[in-house]
Amino acid sequence: MLKTPVLVTGGAGYIGSHVVLALRELDYPVVILDDLSTGLKEAIPDDCEFVLGNAGDRDLLPSVFQQYNINSVMHFAGSIIVEESVEEPIKYYENNTLVSLHLIESCIKEQVENFIFSSTAAVYGDSAVMPAAESSPLAPLNPYGHSKAMTEQILKDAANASALTYIALRYFNVAGADPQRRTGQRSKQSTHLIKVACETALGKRDHITVFGNDYATPDGTCVRDYIHVSDLALAHVRALEYLQSSKESLVLNCGYGQGYSVRQVLDALQEVIGRPFNIIQGDRRPGDAAELVADNSLLSSILSWEPEFNDLKTIISDALEWERLYNKMK
Repeated sequence: MLKTPVLVTGGAGYIGSHVVLALRELDYPVVILDDLSTGLKEAIPDDCEFVLGNAGDRDLLPSVFQQYNINSVMHFAGSIIVEESVEEPIKYYENNTLVSLHLIESCIKEQVENFIFSSTAAVYGDSAVMPAAESSPLAPLNPYGHSKAMTEQILKDAANASALTYIALRYFNVAGADPQRRTGQRSKQSTHLIKVACETALGKRDHITVFGNDYATPDGTCVRDYIHVSDLALAHVRALEYLQSSKESLVLNCGYGQGYSVRQVLDALQEVIGRPFNIIQGDRRPGDAAELVADNSLLSSILSWEPEFNDLKTIISDALEWERLYNKMK
């Protein structure tokens, strides 16, 4: 069956670039729309079309949809730093919610049928029950989570009133890098724990700070469910295939169902690299939940998704090797 082009917004970024690789491996033609505000052109494969622009540009989008015959959109473009969202909430409602609104509006006008949305476990906040299921109450603790929850609601209402169908994938903590070292985290101001820890272990930073040690968790540090970015990329392709065949909108958690504390992650990295590095204890950051772990049973059952890299040290090793390689490339 001939596969129609997929528009990937934010395809020059961390997760988007991995999803682009997964799509190309299955022979999907890919068009990347990215304003390169955080993404990098070097992450764009030569066999993909590239459009420089904002994902919410209502003047640009119709021409892109028509020129490339787009019937499916994967939307990654947005701002993702929790602490920054607390300090600059308007930026997050503009970059995440308003841009998404304009993109969804354009999809409906141009009769795009399939929409995969990059959402987040931050919509759950400090849920009373862990692991969190898709039916758990939404109670975001920060504007980042609120901006994503609002976009999910827009998608739900828009799908009810149009032919658009969607899957919102709620990511837990994404980490690691492509095992073939084709792409990885390139961001200059990353706040992801494993990325920052790898930079510290390789001497790019002189220390890493643990934010808070008085949470209601076994060792007092935040607990997160870490998912390898390549397993997450596969989930996006499975979601697209499901939408194309079933035309049923869904919300799905993306995680492994296993939580690790900040301290456990740092201990594992020190074991992988074979030496300690400088760890400093700091105060809590605003907007951080104590624990976020996924109930991923729907993802596994509905999408027939089987992770290949469900191992903390594998995630850390891939992230570390990418960091070493990327340091040499720059």
